[in-house]
Amino acid sequence: MKAAVAIPTQHRAPYLEVALASIVPQARAAGAEVLVVDDGPDEATRAAAARHGARYVAHAAPRGLNAARNTALQDTDAPLVCFVDDDVEVRPGWLDALLAAAAASPDEVAVLTGPIHARFEDHRFHVCGREGPPVTSLELGDADRDCDHAWGANMTVRRSAVQRAGAFDEARELYGDEQEWQARVKAAGGRIRYVAGAGLDHRRAGDDARLRALCRAAYRRGLASRRFDAFKGSAPSLAAELRVLAGCALHGPRRACMNGPVLTAHSLGRLRAALAAPTGVGGGEDFLSGTSGTVGGKRGALLRARDAWLDLREAPRRARLRRAARRQPPRRSVLAVGIERPGSLMAAARAELVRSRHAVDVVTAPQGERGKFENLNALLAAHPPAAYDWLLVIDDDVALPRGFLDAFLCAAERTGLKLAQPAHRLHSHAAWPVTRRQSGATARETTFVEIGPVTAFHRDSFDVLLPFPEDLRMGWGLDVHWAAVAAEHGWPIGIVDATPIGHTQQPAGSGYARDAAEAQARAFLQDRPYVRRHDVRTIRSYR
Repeated sequence: MKAAVAIPTQHRAPYLEVALASIVPQARAAGAEVLVVDDGPDEATRAAAARHGARYVAHAAPRGLNAARNTALQDTDAPLVCFVDDDVEVRPGWLDALLAAAAASPDEVAVLTGPIHARFEDHRFHVCGREGPPVTSLELGDADRDCDHAWGANMTVRRSAVQRAGAFDEARELYGDEQEWQARVKAAGGRIRYVAGAGLDHRRAGDDARLRALCRAAYRRGLASRRFDAFKGSAPSLAAELRVLAGCALHGPRRACMNGPVLTAHSLGRLRAALAAPTGVGGGEDFLSGTSGTVGGKRGALLRARDAWLDLREAPRRARLRRAARRQPPRRSVLAVGIERPGSLMAAARAELVRSRHAVDVVTAPQGERGKFENLNALLAAHPPAAYDWLLVIDDDVALPRGFLDAFLCAAERTGLKLAQPAHRLHSHAAWPVTRRQSGATARETTFVEIGPVTAFHRDSFDVLLPFPEDLRMGWGLDVHWAAVAAEHGWPIGIVDATPIGHTQQPAGSGYARDAAEAQARAFLQDRPYVRRHDVRTIRSYR
């Protein structure tokens, strides 16, 4: 059976050298080709492929592991594609065992795998044996048998299975990337076969084999695994995650096991992802986030605690930004407009804004019977924004951090944003996950900026985005349309993480009929471009 061995990789030429040295002789003997798919061009990776006679294909920019797998499927016509990770060393007979098993199996055997043995080099890793190793491994005995899953480190697929189940989902990340596809394969009647003779070693070498590096990798896997559980709808409760964390933290000292810190890091990653993710409401129109974003209860208390920790951790960064804000940008003129209700936070927000070094005018109007954007247009008609450098639209239930405007404008102008919003604190009602603060970032360029609770418009956008369309009384759908318009004009838009705001009085949309707002958005977007939910993401971060 004609086969191809495909190795997705990214900037790991030393690992790739070992993998190719073990794979290429077996592939030549079997008449199979070897394909290296580089997820973002790297000269060292290209040279390693050339030295071993492997074919080299590169993405122009990183697109992810599943995208690399799909590229491999597109760049070979082999009916059997053997995927391995770049950090493996295959054992003698690996490829022959896979080819023989594929030839002897019916077409419904869509995926084949084999033993994956964890191997640590250069550094000692002592374990008690009660838990599996901290790298992907698989051992199902000495006999061939059907099994539930195949890990991507050793995963051979039939092209006929791809034709039935479709390509790999490129939106899936590190954990669950191959599992989601295999679920589709099994739903289409496919089987997964374990081939005992098709073994390989999954290596960690050099600094990657140190405990600190293993913990960092485990933390990233924990983040991704919790997100994949949420994607499947099977994520455990926060209480369950905390119980697991406590057990992992005790495992190391209790058992004198180096796996304890690694398991703890994995559990911390899961907990971090659980705290960061808004609660799901599922489905819905693709111009909506698909999540509720409401925080409260035990989860809210944990988010408040994490916000306090991040405030402390990010204090030096904020201090540097405040110093820079005193020097640049030059003094700007800012018009802030909003709708004000009795008992709101607008008075505190006004006091914070006028404390700025910039020239700020704050004008508000009562809610009345008109919609939010009808009222905003009336304010803009009475106070034309053309004389200002920035327009700030602010809701009346937002808590602004001290020194907000100076730092916010400094970060926005440094990164060239024409449409910007401050990030939400973790303990803040925010439906779009991309808008929540990210540790270590000053600002991010994104594909999306919300209509509220605080949105800033640079004067370059006024002629295009103002006045607001009044047929959208509450503005739903306007932000995803703005994002598409910004892309058409080449405007960078984004989120300033250095000035996170709190929006906790009440969730968005709680004061009016959501069904009516959604229907208005649907009609508004029917003949207008907009950014779909699956395209809302961070493009780059600035630190």
